[in-house]
Amino acid sequence: MEAALAACALPSLRILKTKPRFRCSFSNPRLPISPNSLIIGKPSRFTTAVSSPTSSAAIPTDSPPESETRFESGSDKFDWYANWYPVMPICDLDKKVPHGKKVMGIDLVVWWDRNDKQWKVMDDTCPHRLAPLSDGRIDQWGRLQCVYHGWCFNGSGDCKLIPQAPPDGPPVHTFKQACVAVYPSTVQHEIIWFWPNSDPKYKNIIETNKPPYIPELEDPSFTKLMGNRDIPYGYDVLVENLMDPAHVPYAHYGLMRIPKPKEKIDREGGKPLEINVKKLDSKGFFSKQEWGYSNFIAPCVYRSSTDPLPEQEHEYPAPAASDKAALSKRRLSLIFICIPVSPGRSRLIWTFPRNFGVFIDKIVPRWVFHIGQNTILDSDLHLLHVEERKILERGPKNWQKACFIPTKSDANVVTFRRWFNKYSEAQVDWRGKFDPSLLPPTPPREQLFDRYWSHVENCSSCKKAHKYLNALEVILQIASVAMIGVMAVMKQATTSNVARIAVLVAAVLSFAASKWLSHFIYKTFHYHDYNHALV
Repeated sequence: MEAALAACALPSLRILKTKPRFRCSFSNPRLPISPNSLIIGKPSRFTTAVSSPTSSAAIPTDSPPESETRFESGSDKFDWYANWYPVMPICDLDKKVPHGKKVMGIDLVVWWDRNDKQWKVMDDTCPHRLAPLSDGRIDQWGRLQCVYHGWCFNGSGDCKLIPQAPPDGPPVHTFKQACVAVYPSTVQHEIIWFWPNSDPKYKNIIETNKPPYIPELEDPSFTKLMGNRDIPYGYDVLVENLMDPAHVPYAHYGLMRIPKPKEKIDREGGKPLEINVKKLDSKGFFSKQEWGYSNFIAPCVYRSSTDPLPEQEHEYPAPAASDKAALSKRRLSLIFICIPVSPGRSRLIWTFPRNFGVFIDKIVPRWVFHIGQNTILDSDLHLLHVEERKILERGPKNWQKACFIPTKSDANVVTFRRWFNKYSEAQVDWRGKFDPSLLPPTPPREQLFDRYWSHVENCSSCKKAHKYLNALEVILQIASVAMIGVMAVMKQATTSNVARIAVLVAAVLSFAASKWLSHFIYKTFHYHDYNHALV
């Protein structure tokens, strides 16, 4: 998934090494594990190993060997509420209106406080009658107004107006019960982040704890267009899929160009992958792949890049002089920010910073890149939606027993699942807001693959393109009708046959163009099914 989405950012990019898909079955945890370790460098607190069956005859097919990660005793549990969470790229937020978003099961309203000249993140609940503030407006004084009864709030969450309160009565708007909870927030990498605890003691948490820093997103020599989409499957499935390069030639076949192996074993061109995990702790892990380096910065950021993060450069051998020269010319990162929304729901923010082909992003509008990137997300969407339900049936803690993972190509996925199991007991801490054993019902396919509400409505570029292309469709239809009217008038006048034929052809072309555009708008901005059997 990671390189597949990046390929749409630069069509000719070739960065992936791939392998065939693995099969899943129930495994026997008591089978011996091969010493073929994936860990490189100094010994750490754990070792990830993948078993290698010697032959199909040596190991029964109903008892396949199992990948296993060995930990030393003692571990730090991951605190889901002591971390920064991304909400949205600010390029997709309109300063004129409030925006409702859900993160970690918390309903948020994000709005621009023009008095403080800052984005604010607050509880999306009016204290009066619990109406959503995100359905409100920003009034002429720059306050957030609840449109149910007109209560108004400033950027500190203080109630500034209760229209129903008598002016000569007690100042009820100053009561604590009239205030709205405000979450600490900041803008970093052109993304708004919030701290999921509104306790006043965290008001200045940014001074001691900052969101993950990704150096290339602050480098002016890199281009870094962003996209976002709401995803109809959960956080853990989203993260593991983005870490898995081996599925790209299969789940996304025909959607991108990838290097062909010297010896193809099938149509798609899968091949073995070498992925070595370096370190795992409660903060995440990092690994070395054939084309670069990967980092999982818990809980949200997955970065895959031609360069390691500065603090990890000492963990890897220095590249050869020729490699250094190549890296200095062409550098690429794939940044995926995975946001837990609720059980069975997540949000993805992506950006692919690079220091080459920068002019392309200045010429081509952002929505054009999103066409291919959304198609890639659609192509394995149903697979992952169903997979999540099967994982839940077997129990998320039993993931590694339920799946047969015999090759190194799944090292990142195995390590993420080990992190998820060890530090978070294989579930997001929803703090009792949801039953993690229940997922939303599967909607009809057209709703499952919906692009408009999951992306277009939340993307300023695609939303504008959708509006203008719809207007163009109407203009073409009106033009075709108008030209038919001109034809009728021309019959009464002495007009040459050539002129009449030209008008007729123009009318037909305008009508045909409007129909084609209607189909394009529907497939691009609303619903585009994907049938693997027909690819």
